[in-house]
Amino acid sequence: MANRQDQREKVIQMLADHLLTAGLAQTSLRQLAAACGTSDRMLLYYFADKAEIMTLVLGRVAEQFSSALDQALPPERLPPHVLLQQASALVRTPAMRPTMRLWLDMVAAAARQEQPFPAIATAILHQLMAWIEARLEGPPGPARRQRAAFLLALIDGIAIFDMTGGEAEADAVEQALTDILLP
Repeated sequence: MANRQDQREKVIQMLADHLLTAGLAQTSLRQLAAACGTSDRMLLYYFADKAEIMTLVLGRVAEQFSSALDQALPPERLPPHVLLQQASALVRTPAMRPTMRLWLDMVAAAARQEQPFPAIATAILHQLMAWIEARLEGPPGPARRQRAAFLLALIDGIAIFDMTGGEAEADAVEQALTDILLP
């Protein structure tokens, strides 16, 4: 039984790597199976259905992203402008671009109500919010949660500019927001 679980874990990681490279365009069962060198029948041996596959694989990508954030940014609470500077700089790095592209791809699929992406995107959004909220200065409560939502929207917006050829605009937004958020 451990062998099946080990193989399942390997498949999840291979598919996470595949999605980071190919995005959501290559997600038929056959394409997913080909990406990890197996058949679609074997995928369904390891997983109940495509929804479970996508949930687990995108969950793995989110875990890896959270781990990279944890490694790159200090765990202590920071003022909003410092957290914005550090997080937006991080998501603009070449190493994070595939994750951010996949995140935006998933958000677009969720907006179109393509299953299972609305539930997955919501879960990841809550994880990101909790991560930001845990690193923001100030007492817990609605005000800190609002600041976390504001920062997440800004970070995603800066990433959109950056990934669509608007690096100068992303830089300008980052600087303007840092100026606004300075205490």
